[in-house]
Amino acid sequence: MTEPLDPGASLVRLVRDEGRAVLATLTRNLGNLGLAEDAVQDAAVQALTTWGRDGVPPNPRAWLLTAARSRAVDRIRRESRRTEKEAEAVRMLEREPPVPSDSAVHDDLLRLVFTCCHPSLSAETQVALSLRTLCGLDTAEVARALLVSEATMSKRLTRARQKILVAKIPYRVPPDHELPDRLEAVTTTVYLLFNEGYTATAGGDHLRVALAEEAIRLGRLLLALMPGEPSLLGLVALMLLQHARSASRLDDDGDLVLLAHQDRSGWDRAAISEGVVLVGEGLRRSPDRADRYVVQAAIAACHALAPTYAATDWPAIVSWYDVLLGVEDRPVTRLNRAAAVAERDGPADALVLVEAIDGLSRYPLWHATRAELLARLDRPADAVAALDAAIALPSTDAQRRHLESRRAALQA
Repeated sequence: MTEPLDPGASLVRLVRDEGRAVLATLTRNLGNLGLAEDAVQDAAVQALTTWGRDGVPPNPRAWLLTAARSRAVDRIRRESRRTEKEAEAVRMLEREPPVPSDSAVHDDLLRLVFTCCHPSLSAETQVALSLRTLCGLDTAEVARALLVSEATMSKRLTRARQKILVAKIPYRVPPDHELPDRLEAVTTTVYLLFNEGYTATAGGDHLRVALAEEAIRLGRLLLALMPGEPSLLGLVALMLLQHARSASRLDDDGDLVLLAHQDRSGWDRAAISEGVVLVGEGLRRSPDRADRYVVQAAIAACHALAPTYAATDWPAIVSWYDVLLGVEDRPVTRLNRAAAVAERDGPADALVLVEAIDGLSRYPLWHATRAELLARLDRPADAVAALDAAIALPSTDAQRRHLESRRAALQA
């Protein structure tokens, strides 16, 4: 996979990825997520202008952290009614070395995960805050991902930052006895982070490899905190097994390569082997109650271990999806199961299942899956109409190009 040719896009990606680590460190310094976000945003705007003109500095993270620290100090000094805690933050910012070690960055990010996942925040707020702060999506992108208006999302994020500040939610990894209560929210947050790296919500970058790798590192850190926890074993396994295919998911022009056509010799076999071992351990530790991440990792293992697409064990995958539906009956899970049924039983049975799913009218892959099934059933006009519906919804540039190419082929 080649790098994008657009230098502006590469610069935006660099600022966004480095800004995430800077935000985590600055939040630790300030104890104020909102103030840290404002400062990092100011620094990012400055970086895009300066780096676009003068070139990227040797240490982009240090440059961003220094600029963000300076912006934070200026903001605090401009506002006279700051607390003593924030005044102390100014003094700390002025004397603290600007570049954290790699281990400190990871620890700061882990603290930020737990801040976003505090139980006093609602589940929907935890998800929104995680997408905004950890995934680096802007407010409009978060709003699209969660199917609400940008104005509504802006208010929700503002309230979340205020609650963190007023309720004095600590910016720390909680003690061991609090970890189980945070587990579901934390695993969801890390997987959201990974998903945004594995397949971006929208925009020019279909893959954000650094983001996916950061999620895997966070998963490993969490597993070290709670060794043997099935959800974390499954989560890390799932991320490894999916990420192992990343190098084959786009061609040299940045266009999508579907699973059936991927070069499996390019898959990361070491990651697959590690993931399979973790799946086995996760299954061993959850004999009586299936865990959603372990089951999803088992599905991913079926794909990863198949020597060819034709040799995929589709009956096993459908069976695993049946188990997963018993754990969490979600529309996207039903859609994925239907895609597996199409390979096992044919497009007619799968189309019945797809059209029975409610709640996915704003999900482009529902329309795209339906289009593919209609095409296999020799209904090209209906398939084109379904593709039109998919193309009209937000997606990455690579996804849109694929849909448009498929549409042109059907029309021809």
